[in-house]
Parts: sequence; structure tokens; C-alpha cells
Amino acid sequence: MTFRQASLGFIAAAALVAGSASAQVAGPVRIGVLTDMSGPFADQVGPGSVAAATLAAEDFAKESGGLQVEILSADHQNKPDIGSAIARRWVDQENVSAVVDLPNSGVAIAVANLMKERNKVALASSAMSSDLTGKLCAPTTVQWVSDTWAQGSATARALAARDLKNWYFLTVDYALGQALERDATSALTGVGGKAVGATRHPLNTADFSSPLLSAQGSGATVLALANTGADMINAVKQAGEFGLTPRMKVAALFVQLSDTHSLGLPVAQGLQLATAFYWDRTDAGRAFGKRFGERMNGRMPTEDHAGVYSATLAYLRAVRDAKTVEGAKVVEAMRKAPIEDPLFGTVTIRPDGRAVHDLFLYEVKAPAESRGPYDYYKLISTVPGDQAFRPLNEGGCPLVGRS
Repeated sequence: MTFRQASLGFIAAAALVAGSASAQVAGPVRIGVLTDMSGPFADQVGPGSVAAATLAAEDFAKESGGLQVEILSADHQNKPDIGSAIARRWVDQENVSAVVDLPNSGVAIAVANLMKERNKVALASSAMSSDLTGKLCAPTTVQWVSDTWAQGSATARALAARDLKNWYFLTVDYALGQALERDATSALTGVGGKAVGATRHPLNTADFSSPLLSAQGSGATVLALANTGADMINAVKQAGEFGLTPRMKVAALFVQLSDTHSLGLPVAQGLQLATAFYWDRTDAGRAFGKRFGERMNGRMPTEDHAGVYSATLAYLRAVRDAKTVEGAKVVEAMRKAPIEDPLFGTVTIRPDGRAVHDLFLYEVKAPAESRGPYDYYKLISTVPGDQAFRPLNEGGCPLVGRS
């Protein structure tokens, strides 16, 4: 593995050759990890996503048939224009055929549109807006891990079963938060609940005192956090400081392992969350966690890190089998048969680009229940893939019905 500096981030180039190069794919297959290296999502994705993609490339080397792979990475700074500029340069000047990770739904939507124009693949493994497989779906986009519809539906059903049906939303004001609030409100209404109020806040907000006071006076039984990363962490901590948590249930609609680690079990205990991957659920997950941790100073992977690994590996296998990097043809190859993935189980990719797999409801352990670092969750229930994600005919994807 060699490293060199580049103006748009560092490049990890892995020349992974296992025999004669494929005659049908000219040159190495280049995959760009477009991520948040230093902003509010850096712990969820960031350097860990680069490590996950590199692990996928190394594993693919054992079965590549001579196909060479290079992994590039860059920081999009949570700005759609910067993300688009990086992706455009990668595709037009550096022969990148796929972009993976894409945390921040605004960036993901902009990059997915560009990749559609260039007939390259957007592996939106860390993007959450369900619009990516709805009205904005494309034959070159695959959304791997979860989405706002799945998160909102699973959480609303779980809390409604406990008669927690009046929600106040604290929403980050960009594509992710807007979609989370919209999809969670729809699911909440479907189980007899209602949204009694909402406040929207900018990305990277430090002080939530005003919206928390509004939530406190709303009469809501649930404070629904339609945000993630540093915003979610700050909101949970300040809700406790304001004394909301004894009277209101805090429902964080998008929690990752890194967030729970930052909060600490004394603060996070009792939180319920929906996730597609937890490193300690299966032997394969634990094995991946061990390999990942060896490269990341003992950290365990988030579901987004797992998604980068699995989406990258599935993409590379499809390129090998389809003998092309043409985006629509590669995605078609990914859709041909169910994928037996070591981290997500059986995965099928629908015509709208949604990767379908099981989703899991967990509760954060109390400190006394944890055996050590990153032993944070206890399984509550499993949501089968055919129930976890929005029905294919309800998303408004123009591709549905063509396949």
C-alpha cells in the first residue's frame, strides 16, 4: 500500500494484482471515498471509511482475476459544491468509476446527479435521504445501509407500542433532517401519533437551549432528534442538563456507534435506535471489527464503515463479472442475484437502487451491563428487510416498472 498527497485529499493506491489484468477493463478500477474528514460526521465516517474501503479492496484482491484497484479519498467539508467539484475532477481527470460513502445527503444528491450524467456509480452507503431511491433515483445510484424512511418507521412503531405518540422534532436544516422529519412524521401518523411542534437548526449547532425550551413547553412525550453526529450528541447532553429526559423520551432517529461512544453509557443508556449493522452481533461482524480496530487504534466500525466495506466489495465484484465500469451496467450486475454479504446478510438491490436487508432495533446498555469499550447495545428485535424499507411502489422512483 502506498500513499501520496493530492490537492483534494490523500490517495491510498492499492495495486492489487492476482494474475493477468482483465482485458475488458482498461487500467485500474478507481474508487473515490468522498467523506467528512474533520466535520460533525468525521467519527461516523472519515478515516474509518477510507480504512473500510481499503479492507474491501484487499479482500477483493484474492478473487479479482487480475483486476487492479485504487482507493482515493477526499473531504467534501459538508458542502455540495465542493463535493461535486471533487467528484467531477475524479471522474473527468482521474478516471474514477465509482464514489462511495457520501455522508451528508445534500452532498450525496449533488454527486449522484453528476455520476448519473457521467454514467458512473454513486454508492451512497452513508447518505440517509430516502429521496435517493425515491423521486431522485437513478440507474447509477445504490443506497446501501439505511435511509430516513427506514429509521423513522422503525422508531415510530417501537415508541407507539409504548404509547409515546406525541412528538416534538429538533431537525437539522438540510436534506437529511428535512427527510428524517418528513418520513418519521408520516410513519408516526400511520400509527396514530402526531407531531406537536418542530424547530430547525443549522448544521453544527452548539447551543440548543431555545429549541429545548420550546420542546419542553409543547406537551410532547417524545423529543425526536432529526439530526446526527455532533448535533445529536450536543442535543442529547443538553436535554439531560435541562431536565427534559425524566419527562420526555429522547428518540434519536439516527444514532451510530461512534455517537454512543462519545455520549458515554451514563448519558446514552436506555436510548433505542435502529441500525443495519452492529459489530458484536455475529462472528463475521466481530472478525471485521477486529481487522478494522487494528487500523483504527482500537475503534470499532459504525454501520457506515460497514456499509462502505460491503458496497465497495459488491461493486468490485460486479465490475469483474460485467467486465465494464459503465455505471448502469455495473448496477444491473449488482442487482442480478441476491448478495450474500458477511456484514449485512442477504442483500437484494431493487430497481430504485435501494439495498434491502434486515434492520435491527437495539437499546443502549446501562454501564453495569457493558463488558468493555464498544459493548454498548442489546438487541430488542429484528425488522425483516421486506418490512424495514419503504415499499418499492411508494417512493415515486421513475425507474420502477421499467425493469
